[in-house]
Amino acid sequence: MSLSQPTFDDVWKLIQETNLSMRESERKFTEASAEFRNELRAMSQESDRKFWERSRETDKRIKQVTESVGRLSDKLGDFVEEMVRPAAVRLFKERGIEVHEVHQNVSANRNGEGIAINLLVVNDGDVVAIECKSTLSIDNVNWHLARLEKIKRLLPTYANKRIMGAVTGMVIAYNVAQYAYRQGLFVIAQTGSQLALRNDLKFEAEIW
Repeated sequence: MSLSQPTFDDVWKLIQETNLSMRESERKFTEASAEFRNELRAMSQESDRKFWERSRETDKRIKQVTESVGRLSDKLGDFVEEMVRPAAVRLFKERGIEVHEVHQNVSANRNGEGIAINLLVVNDGDVVAIECKSTLSIDNVNWHLARLEKIKRLLPTYANKRIMGAVTGMVIAYNVAQYAYRQGLFVIAQTGSQLALRNDLKFEAEIW
């Protein structure tokens, strides 16, 4: 039995059917692609929303922890201050600096400038300004040095006295203590069961 050859009409019909099938496939692919993109966009938006919610929650927790640490640091700083205040008379008398007065939390404001000092040790000719921290850093030392330069200007009561500086903390790294020493500051630290000056007998305090 012989097979008949396809006519032009048969081929044309097949081409049309194929084109129709391809267009239908393209339509379905386009619809599927659009649906997939919409799903991805929705997933991305949901992911972004959850990310920002978590980010805000994390920021909130970090802020709470930071505030708690700050409050704890302030309390520890106050504790250090209370330890140093009664010891100041002994510590500086041992270095030949008489102590007639000890003033706590001294502050002043003049001409737009302000100053705040944890402890002031005073006699007839000398003033020692003490910065008290829970953990002493080099930044703390630098801020105290800048503070010492303002004392005579903002606390004119002491304008005719020798101004010296001291720093102290519950934790003082060796490099920080050395840095403060080289800047001419007394360094007060815990030694055994009591506070002591870390400065050796060759130390010469900077005078402002």
